[in-house]
Amino acid sequence: MPFVVTENCIKCKHTDCVEVCPVDCFHEGPNFLVIDPDECIDCTLCEPECPVGAIFPEEDVPAGQEVFVGLNAELAKQWPVLTVRKDPPADHAEWDGKPGKLALLER
Repeated sequence: MPFVVTENCIKCKHTDCVEVCPVDCFHEGPNFLVIDPDECIDCTLCEPECPVGAIFPEEDVPAGQEVFVGLNAELAKQWPVLTVRKDPPADHAEWDGKPGKLALLER
């Protein structure tokens, strides 16, 4: 089962996870990252690197965030691959843990 980036990544967008991915399956949007489920090899390296706890195995996606399984697959086809770490947005800390960020997702 592939890993999935969930809601807490929106507007936090840390990219520590990208550096450890051996298959370059992360894709970058304006304020969110996604994992391409067709490329993910379930290596588990990315999950502990996420400082905001936004990455989960598909079968462990938190209740109420199941929509992110489909969003990762959909947006990975549209967004470019990201292979290098970037600095997070300047205001990332104020968004960590805020609920209801799906409405803020920029496509």
